[in-house]
Amino acid sequence: MNDASSAIPFAACAATIVAAGRRLGAQGLTPATSSNFSMRLDPGHIAITVSGRDKGALTAADIMVADMHGQPVGTAARPSAETALHTQVYARFAGANAVLHTHSRTQTVASRLYAPAGKVRFQGYELQKAIAGHTSHDQAIDLPVFANTQSMPELAARVDAWLTANGHLYGYLIEGHGLYTWGGDMAEAERHVETFEFLLGCELDLRRLR
Repeated sequence: MNDASSAIPFAACAATIVAAGRRLGAQGLTPATSSNFSMRLDPGHIAITVSGRDKGALTAADIMVADMHGQPVGTAARPSAETALHTQVYARFAGANAVLHTHSRTQTVASRLYAPAGKVRFQGYELQKAIAGHTSHDQAIDLPVFANTQSMPELAARVDAWLTANGHLYGYLIEGHGLYTWGGDMAEAERHVETFEFLLGCELDLRRLR
């Protein structure tokens, strides 16, 4: 991921998020009003989806500004209850400029199945190289699975503890919930969503076939 060198206009971020929502929605990754998407605007602000909106049918009016404490800026709209998980990524990773939280059936089933192990390990898949920083199918990639909770500070603390113990990661699952992933720009973040979706699908198929 590349560090952001300047602020991105809100209108440009909103248009990018809207387009990503339509693409991800068309793939069945954002059922009902699930999921939330954001982009970094500048060091102190993000553009994020308004709570309760259909992410596959977003318009610019469904995107708002929040500060890095998750507080709305210049609007009475309410951001996602999980905004703290977005701002956590931006605070920890200077090169992260887009965060995507999706809710596919594959992600949700895998999160339940692998919750006891606390992670899903991928190794031997050529598509692992689509995740930034990975250059070989021989590398092992661990996608953590965190227990769900309505307390975002508690969940953020679990993610922080995992990062402290294990180092960098490009995504994680929440049990019974879905996937968080990110990238240096929206294209990279979407690529990571599609990659993890594919890899999780392969692991579920292998479990069924064994």
